Amino acid sequence: MHIDRNQVIGLFLIFSILTIYSHIFLPGRSTQSTVTPAQQEQPSKKATKIASPGLTPQYGVLSPTTQGIERELILENEVMKVTLSSLGGTVKQVILKQYKDHQGDPLVLLDTHSSHMGFQWGHSTTSLNTRTLFFEVADQKQRASDTDTAQITFMVSVGDGRYIKQTYALPSKGYTLTNTWQMVGVGGAFGDAPLQFVWRNHIKRVEKDIEACRSRTTVNYYLADHTFSALSERVDKAQEQLLHYPVQWVGIKQRFFTAAVITDTPFAGGYLATKPPQESSSTVKEAQVRLTLPNTDASEDRKGQFTFYFGPNEHRALSTVAPGFTKNIPLGWPVIRWINQFMILPLFSFLELYISNYGIIIIVLVFVIKVLLFPLSYKSYMAMAKMRVLQPEFEKIKAKCSGDVQRIQMEQVKFYQDMGVNPMSGCVPVLLQMPILLAMFNFFPNAIALRQQAFLWASDLSTYDVILQLPFRIPAYGSHVSLFTLLMTASTILYARSNNQMSTATTPQEEALKMVTYLMPFTFMFILNSLPAGLSFYYFISNLVTFGQQCLIKYFFNENVLREQLQQRKGKRKDPKKPRAQVRLEAAKQRRKK
Repeated sequence: MHIDRNQVIGLFLIFSILTIYSHIFLPGRSTQSTVTPAQQEQPSKKATKIASPGLTPQYGVLSPTTQGIERELILENEVMKVTLSSLGGTVKQVILKQYKDHQGDPLVLLDTHSSHMGFQWGHSTTSLNTRTLFFEVADQKQRASDTDTAQITFMVSVGDGRYIKQTYALPSKGYTLTNTWQMVGVGGAFGDAPLQFVWRNHIKRVEKDIEACRSRTTVNYYLADHTFSALSERVDKAQEQLLHYPVQWVGIKQRFFTAAVITDTPFAGGYLATKPPQESSSTVKEAQVRLTLPNTDASEDRKGQFTFYFGPNEHRALSTVAPGFTKNIPLGWPVIRWINQFMILPLFSFLELYISNYGIIIIVLVFVIKVLLFPLSYKSYMAMAKMRVLQPEFEKIKAKCSGDVQRIQMEQVKFYQDMGVNPMSGCVPVLLQMPILLAMFNFFPNAIALRQQAFLWASDLSTYDVILQLPFRIPAYGSHVSLFTLLMTASTILYARSNNQMSTATTPQEEALKMVTYLMPFTFMFILNSLPAGLSFYYFISNLVTFGQQCLIKYFFNENVLREQLQQRKGKRKDPKKPRAQVRLEAAKQRRKK
């Protein structure tokens, strides 16, 4: 095997772009009480006396409803359990039944300690929030069946036909919870104060690698004009955004899960913010959402419908929720995203139907992709082979030119033209494979299917594997050693060594380029050490398959035949094709002569 200067340049460009890309999509790397199993298994109905805050004059007609008794009720379907509270008529806890947290307990996405939401009226001295009101339970059917929907209705009534009503509905399948709300005769009590939906969420830790989760947690939003955007995922400083345009939905996105609110009538605008937690043990970030409902006459009745999504960042689940909702999975820039969405994801999902072991799925995925890319690999190998068999002839040209660099370049171009060889043809196929490599950098860190899936010594393919925990931290590397990353690095170095041994580089520049192939694997050893084990394993298997492909091609490929074919072309270069306009002009001249 052989590696020429053009291929080295191509590989260097690929690894440089991969390095920059990984830094762009891997931004830099809080105290809440955890719900105990006893708390999670609360009965479907619970009554708790709440100390009365007394009548609150600024609440106007709603003041009497600031006293009461809290009741907790549960809506449940096959995938999640939602606890609702009569204090505020709001979501108090969400448990995703098919997932576990990093400690092996049922996954609590949010609870009463971490999440607070409700309707709020602005006021010159204070804000009035429905979260402080005691609702009565007007109707309930708590368990969803295959044919119907679980449903609970909360109501606050202040007489004379004035009330606030909220109905929560949970279908038998899926991760969406619908909140249909109505306010009759109460808006005028607060003058022109805008009505807002407010939500504070101290995002709970549910992953082993809290730093990786924190660096991929943010607030996403989707405007009514179909524009998707998000706050920065930076973890070292607070982020905020004022929204002056209608908003269709807002999602508090973690690495593998999202909690979102979607409206049937776009919000008029709002304010979003995230900030690092004060303590880092159990809170990922702190998120704040404040969304303004469309302005209406204060005396008019208000009604609307929200859809809450509390679930995994799984493409099939997100695709049916709302327009643009699948963008909560960051699959990369447009071209990279298309490759992931229309090739990698469907292929991965297909393999899941027949293979239960995700390490095996990754191996099969590598083989399928390598087969699809084989024409490019073959073309690249053929280009290198042509350069290799022509190397002795080119050395003669260099000797004849006696070190005259300009003349060597001119003679080299003429020589390659005579032979019908493009010196860059070996680099182009390698560069064309680059989008696949970049796609994997987005696919594996966001693949929830790999979450908590073990393979060989890796207990979780969605995070790094550890064979040695260091008593200190190495900058840009970490405090652990990943064996999959070491295997990837070793296989890349051995592959580069095998190619370089067959190289005919003679100049210092060519020798320097050869050294680059040894340095790049060490660069990626630092980058991949803290990335998912599945990604490092993919590149390790990919290196082995690439090496096998080249050995197979070399076994069936006869370079002597290629040398004879190229020698036969020498001196038989055809004149370059003339432009069509020049051909017509010459033909016209010939006709006039006749």
